[in-house]
Amino acid sequence: MTIPFDKLTPTPITYDKEMKLKTGSWRTFKPVIDNEKCIKCFICWKFCPDVSVIVEDEDSFPEINYEYCKGCGICAHECPKDAIDMEKEV
Repeated sequence: MTIPFDKLTPTPITYDKEMKLKTGSWRTFKPVIDNEKCIKCFICWKFCPDVSVIVEDEDSFPEINYEYCKGCGICAHECPKDAIDMEKEV
């Protein structure tokens, strides 16, 4: 099931581009999106507790902002198509 882009409700956390606290360095694993499997349902965006999934518009694939992603894996767990793999940081 794909949710229309205009029907997505805002996340409860506001993304502040001026935020100085970058938490990506805490990560052990990072989410990697496979665009071949992704159906653009944006569930990853909705569930990300750090607002690290970026969605530009309904035609683009979601992207991960690794400066703020802590690698919790919620996006991968919630993805209905298993389009997100958690890969070990090197």
